[in-house]
Amino acid sequence: MSSYTTFAQYYDELTQNVKYSERAEYFCGLLKSLSHSPGLVLDLACGTGSLTLQLKQRGLDVYGADASFEMLSIAQQKAADAEQQILFLCQSMQKLDLYGTVDTVICALDSINHLTTEKDVLAAFRRVSLFLNPGGYFLFDMNTQYKHREVLADHVFVYDTKHVFCVWQNQFEEKTDRVSIDLDFFEKEGAVYHRSSEHFYEKAYSNDIIKELLHTAGLSFVACYDDCSFLPPQPNSERVVIVARKEPTTETEKER
Repeated sequence: MSSYTTFAQYYDELTQNVKYSERAEYFCGLLKSLSHSPGLVLDLACGTGSLTLQLKQRGLDVYGADASFEMLSIAQQKAADAEQQILFLCQSMQKLDLYGTVDTVICALDSINHLTTEKDVLAAFRRVSLFLNPGGYFLFDMNTQYKHREVLADHVFVYDTKHVFCVWQNQFEEKTDRVSIDLDFFEKEGAVYHRSSEHFYEKAYSNDIIKELLHTAGLSFVACYDDCSFLPPQPNSERVVIVARKEPTTETEKER
């Protein structure tokens, strides 16, 4: 799995269309609909910390973890600029090792898709389960198989922003629902352009597989929604939100 060393410096500029404020509001509303007090929250695979910061500014006690040091450097600076104290840990999803337990885990913007084997997804789910308090919720979203087959597919996307020109090339593997992604960045330096590249894979998983992996990890599948809604997914949904829970096992835990 890529550490997104090159991608990190361009990530925010290339994701300006992501409405982090609306996504934060949605997750807060989803937790409210579950009658769940967020408590201590982990933003898993937090990237450059945009969602982490939005959650923090809404009063949540949140910290972030990501495998990319470069992404976290940007996240830390972003939090400092906003005069917010947020802890960021450089840890992968599969090897998550927290100082203690949390009440809520949020993993947004298709981070699970960057785990390209069921073994890795299960490892991540098991680490979440280990550090999630009984009665706690795990909320995450994923790109769907439809998006991989019809939207990403073998298509090429071009982004021309203020500071960088990016060519995004996909190669779809039909048997695995995996997409090979090549990013080429061109940044102008004086009279010439400097080129840098990033390569990684994303894989789509069916809900049935996700349910099975959650169960194996000791988590219960609660619900699946179309992206940022409380409606069921449609055949052409490009992203879904999964709600999972670590069930209480004792009467005392059930009363919490």
